Amino acid sequence: MTQENLLVELFVEELPPKALKKLGDAFATVLADQLKAQGLAAADATVTAFASPRRLAAHVTGVWARAADKAVSQKLMPVSVGLDASGQPTPALLKRLAALGADASAVAGLKRAPDGKAEALFYDSVAPGAELAAGLQKAIDESIAKLPIPKVMTYQLETDCEWPGWSSVNFVRPAHGLVALHGTRVVPIKVLGLSAGNTTQGHRFEAAVSPVVLKDADSYAATLAKDGAVIASFAERKADIARQLAAAAAQVGGGCQPIEDDALLDEVTALVERPNVLICGFETQFLDVPQECLILTMKANQKYFPLLDAQGKLTHRFLVVSNISPADASAVIGGNERVVRPRLADAKFFFDQDRKRTLASRVEGLGKVVYHNKLGTQGERAERVRAIARAIGQQLGGDALAQQADTAAQLAKTDLLTDMVGEFPELQGIMGGYYARHDGLSDDIAFAIEDHYRPRFAGDELPRNEVGVVVALADKLETLVGMFGIGNLPTGDKDPFALRRHALGVVRMLVERDLPTDLSTLLNRAYDAFGAKLPSARTEPVEALASFVYDRLAGSLREQGYSAQEVDAVLALKPQRLGDVSKRLAAVRAFAAVPEAPALAAANKRIGNILKKSEVEGAEVNQALLVEAAEKDLHAAMQATVPAANAKFDAGDYTASLQALAALRTPVDAFFDGVMVNADDPALKANRLGLLRELHKAMNRVADLSRLAA
Repeated sequence: MTQENLLVELFVEELPPKALKKLGDAFATVLADQLKAQGLAAADATVTAFASPRRLAAHVTGVWARAADKAVSQKLMPVSVGLDASGQPTPALLKRLAALGADASAVAGLKRAPDGKAEALFYDSVAPGAELAAGLQKAIDESIAKLPIPKVMTYQLETDCEWPGWSSVNFVRPAHGLVALHGTRVVPIKVLGLSAGNTTQGHRFEAAVSPVVLKDADSYAATLAKDGAVIASFAERKADIARQLAAAAAQVGGGCQPIEDDALLDEVTALVERPNVLICGFETQFLDVPQECLILTMKANQKYFPLLDAQGKLTHRFLVVSNISPADASAVIGGNERVVRPRLADAKFFFDQDRKRTLASRVEGLGKVVYHNKLGTQGERAERVRAIARAIGQQLGGDALAQQADTAAQLAKTDLLTDMVGEFPELQGIMGGYYARHDGLSDDIAFAIEDHYRPRFAGDELPRNEVGVVVALADKLETLVGMFGIGNLPTGDKDPFALRRHALGVVRMLVERDLPTDLSTLLNRAYDAFGAKLPSARTEPVEALASFVYDRLAGSLREQGYSAQEVDAVLALKPQRLGDVSKRLAAVRAFAAVPEAPALAAANKRIGNILKKSEVEGAEVNQALLVEAAEKDLHAAMQATVPAANAKFDAGDYTASLQALAALRTPVDAFFDGVMVNADDPALKANRLGLLRELHKAMNRVADLSRLAA
């Protein structure tokens, strides 16, 4: 069997840039997987994906022209059905063999083997290996069918179809060429009305020849680069752009660096086939506009890379990734500078117009913006956030913090009514901070308005000051409580109000800032702010929301390296002060390392089971009813150990608290070895259950130690 490398390319019109990388990877992966499944490629075959704006391609090493024949054993039917009493084949068996291409002569070669309770007949045959043409046809059909296409186009075929001009096909963009090379040989396959060949097209404007002829599968990338002026590999093109961006920034000097944005780099990589980075600029007067506005308009609308100076401030220079490389690039540079100027002028106009009105003058307008049909307007929502922020601020910092938090919460959403945020919703909060400073408000309030959406995503920074933390906490709690209160919960991967992100933000602020407040208190205060908007029966939604928050906390802790067992032990107690959780986890980890830990965890689990099953409430321990030596010893050990452990717990030294309990291992083991808890005497039984209840309570203040039992 001939083994050669395989190259398949689908040449199309410009593909959607944000989906290109995913399309290229999926095309190559599915194609190779299908070839491997048919035995045409080895399991360890190397697969290389190519993706440019006008092509999807895959290179697969070590592909056979024909797969190896395969031994197949097929179950036919039970022996009792296939053979009669004299051992002759029944009509049913002969009919089944005929369907498989065999006749009565094959009966003698049939195998008998147990199949469950009965014995069955099996027919051994050799299935011929797949031919590459048929196998590749199946593979490419499957690859195209499974492409993660964001939106399908329907277009008509002009040639090589039943009804030219009328026959339609569906694909992400119209396809115009197909290459399938096994070594140097063209594999005869067809797809989307195209027949495979060995020619493709290069760069739309700068190819040296047209068409580009590919002599073999292995020369694909090199031939396209030389004759077609195309870098076919997405990864190579991306690396080349990054290198050119860095070189251009160095040429500008002054410590300038292009803005780091991997998503923008991916998108630009998907827009060009041979990148050429050019240095452009704009008038310095536009730098009076907040740099976030200018950066966003250049990135989002023009796909430019703004240049920042050594201090991270925006400069008046930016970088363009062009798809052409003319000898004189001045026309390209001038064109891009001319195009960006109106964008920047619009941003300056919005900024100037917005500053003609104060944020306070916009508060009334929030009452005309619907937030949710069951929860009212943005104005009503702002009042709820104010009430929650005042309560949290009062608890954490008294009247001064409560007043600042109230002001910031009142103004936090007003920038939603500005022209700038209307044009660039991504700037909500950020513009509010700029406008607050313009209105003469303090930095504390301006930062709080700017930061109240934080953390916006995993790994994002928390609000910079205490006022910001209070308002951000209030804003997220209002969203969570409101949505849980009306039953609008996230399901599966659908979370339109970003409740998971909000819950994780609450967790991070409570934990990382170690805020001295209880989760239950926060949730109930937030519920109070809704008044008649939510049902009066709050127990179920508040408990559901608390569980939701603990789930987010558990996931976060596991990502930080804590074991599921450690996290489960601490969160089983539903600790209200989330800032204490890390200290509790450290204590549990330290406790688990002591020799007494496994025995005490197992005993704790046993005590819990006994107390659950007991129908008798344990009484206060009566020393006069302690008759066995082991129970007297345990009581004495508890009297000596538990007060010290409790004192350490109350002082916040959870590690020392758990370590102190290690001394109870010997008396606990002796108790279970020598004392019958369920004594016949009801008084003795109640007293012993009371002793175990006190022990269980003392052992589980930091964490549920039974969760550490193997």
